[in-house]
Amino acid sequence: MEHFTHRGLAKLAKLHGGFFHLRIGFANIFVVSSPETVREILHQQDSRFSHRPVTAAMKYVSYDLADMAFAHYGPFWRQMRKLCVMKLFSRGRDLSWRTVRTEVDDLIKSLEEKKGTVANVGELIFKLATNMTLRAAFGSRSQEDETEFVAIIRELSGIFLAFNVADFVPFVGWLDINGINKRMKKARRALDVFIDRIIDEHVAKWRNGDVLAADMVDDMIAYLADTPGRDTREDGVELKDLRLTRDNIKGLIMDIMFGGTETAASTLEWAMLELLRSPGELKQAQDELAGVVGLHRKVDERDLEQLLYLRCVCKEVLRLHPPLPLLLREPLQDCTVSGHVVPRKSRVWINVWAMGRDEKHWPDAEAFRPSRFAGESADVDFRGGDFRYLPFGSGRRSCPGMQLGMYALELGLANLLHCFDWSLPDGMKPSELDTDDVFGLTAPKAVRLTAVPWPRLSCPLF
Repeated sequence: MEHFTHRGLAKLAKLHGGFFHLRIGFANIFVVSSPETVREILHQQDSRFSHRPVTAAMKYVSYDLADMAFAHYGPFWRQMRKLCVMKLFSRGRDLSWRTVRTEVDDLIKSLEEKKGTVANVGELIFKLATNMTLRAAFGSRSQEDETEFVAIIRELSGIFLAFNVADFVPFVGWLDINGINKRMKKARRALDVFIDRIIDEHVAKWRNGDVLAADMVDDMIAYLADTPGRDTREDGVELKDLRLTRDNIKGLIMDIMFGGTETAASTLEWAMLELLRSPGELKQAQDELAGVVGLHRKVDERDLEQLLYLRCVCKEVLRLHPPLPLLLREPLQDCTVSGHVVPRKSRVWINVWAMGRDEKHWPDAEAFRPSRFAGESADVDFRGGDFRYLPFGSGRRSCPGMQLGMYALELGLANLLHCFDWSLPDGMKPSELDTDDVFGLTAPKAVRLTAVPWPRLSCPLF
């Protein structure tokens, strides 16, 4: 299995080049880590590679591809994508952005209570991401909801991580050799209970006449086929023909749960780890914060545009630790890529992690050096136009929540660095920090980051 992780595939690419073919069971897999070939797939032939290959687990928890992340490309997918871009993740949707600010404040409060002691920074960051998702998507939730939500997310992450023989040899699926089917059914039951309760609460609000959308589920309920008054809704978004089923809403909620929790938590934790491993870069980021913001107050979102080095830090973290290490594509028809035939229904794995560490394109590629984005790579951004650097994907299947994700990363990291000085526990040296990751849909740290926060500002934090 280790050969098929982002790290294992990067090693194979050094032997076989940036575009090679694997045969695993009955599956044709094409692994790509050449920016030129990626450009051909995601730009020149984007319409032909607009499906995503789906594992049994993905199909099961997406309610048979009823969501946006895994649904096949077509008219329905385009409507779902528009719903996500123009409604759920829109900059005009103030609740989501306000939720980020509120939860970052709560994170700082939790760390202030830990001042001078060892804090489980990784766990607190995961809690930040969890609460951001719960509040933005579902409205204010209870501690019980948070506990249930986290348990579901962690079990599903484990299922996605597990190697399922049936994904490569379909006819043995009924044997359930490693127990994946049993785990999927149990996780799906828990998921159904959790999400059905949320949907029922929101539908009840609509039936009581409280139709002013407040959270993401409210926005989705507005397009539920049997929602009272749905055809009279005036929202300025051309989606009047969109009819969602309950399974569509469940699938979209699953997309939000994973996209808003696992990826956000993983990226911010990696950012803190890289800075703690590089005290010089940490000092430079903190010096910029002191100069722009001053030590008399916390960071405000209006400061972010002036924090140019902080943005370089975020870009460098995304280069070394992209939220999704592999981008998955599937051709709708037989295609020719770089002179090679890629048959319909093949699986194309684009190794974003390997591309970000390729010495041919990134000098001193393994080093954490944010200044590269103020120098030779200053024109590179995260929107998918530079095929050496695709932290949020590119083309039709790029991440619809990238702006909200970058906002959460920048605001969260800025406050962590500005409000506290940091030291490592028990006399640990920066070089001793654990840098192992765990492969799955995302690639989070294998061991949670711990560190000691020391208040840095001259004013009370709260």
